[in-house]
This record gives sequence, structure tokens and C-alpha cells, in this order.
Amino acid sequence: MCIRSCTALSRNCYIHKKIIVNPTNIRFAEKKDIPELTALVNRAFRGELSRKGWTTEADFLEGDTRIDKNGLEEMLGKAGSTLLIYSENGQDAGCVYVQVQPGQLYLGMLTVDPLAQARGIGRKLMLAAEDHARSHGCQSIHMNVISLRTELIDWYLRQGYFRTGETKPFPNQPAYGIPNQPLEFIILRKDL
Repeated sequence: MCIRSCTALSRNCYIHKKIIVNPTNIRFAEKKDIPELTALVNRAFRGELSRKGWTTEADFLEGDTRIDKNGLEEMLGKAGSTLLIYSENGQDAGCVYVQVQPGQLYLGMLTVDPLAQARGIGRKLMLAAEDHARSHGCQSIHMNVISLRTELIDWYLRQGYFRTGETKPFPNQPAYGIPNQPLEFIILRKDL
């Protein structure tokens, strides 16, 4: 995997806006990864441990499950879908879901372990997702973000994404959390 728009540092490392990306730290998910990735996603978004990071959804969604193994298998079974996994010291520290669609890439579930946040892992995964999009001929990336997640939306805006003005209703799936207030998604996009 090559991170485009980068300056080569060595055979295996690239620098992009002062973020060093080692492509050997990022790999594609396999079926055997599903149990560990399910636990990682739930740790990052729900329950008490998620509060140690800044990506928690525990304040507005009740329950400890963001996704279960079946849900993750279903996502990965969709045409053009995969998870990019960031590993460090033999441990999976983050992942991001990507789905190639005609002319664009859908990006979702950007996840970094709460104890590994604020170390650039999310940015490295975003760069890898952008490279994945370009390698499949995509001209843009789009994502859904819960509208209450202002700090996360601001982070995405700093990464070059913009608000499209579109919204989508938050799904009614009690197995993955019960909202304690009205929620909706806003759509963000980045042109490549």
C-alpha cells in the first residue's frame, strides 16, 4: 500500500504532512479478525472504557454494543467492502470500514482503541483509506457522522472533509444502542 502525495523516507515508510505512515502497519481484515475487531469497535465507542478516549458514543446511546460479530460479517460481505486495520507491536489499535461505490468511497466506523487515541493512528487510517479510494478510481469519499459529535466533525473538517448539507435519520436498531435523545447523521464529503 502506498500513501500518495507523500515523500519517500525509505522503502517502507512515507511522510505526509508530518505524519509518518508505515504501510506494513496497515492490512486488510480477514474473517479471522472479526472477533477482535468487534471487541475493538465496542471498546472505542461504548461502555465505560470508551470514556477514556474522545470518540465515545456512550453519552447519547445506551448499551455496550456498537456492533456484533454478525453485523461486522454482514458489513464485510457487502460488495467492495473491507476494513483496514492498523496494528502496532502486534496489537490491533485501530480500523476503518471502507466500501468502494461507483466513483466514490464510503468510509465509516473509524475506530482507535481508547488507550491509543491522540497518537495519529486515526489520521494514518484516513490516509490509507484515501489511498484505497484513489487506487479504485474514486473521486470522493463520503461518510455519515452523528450530528451531536461536534468535536469529531471538526476533526474531519480539518482533514479536508466538508458538510454536504444532507442529513439521514439515525437507524432504529436497539441491539446497537438506544438513543437517549433524537439523533441524526450529517453527511460529510472529501473530493480527492
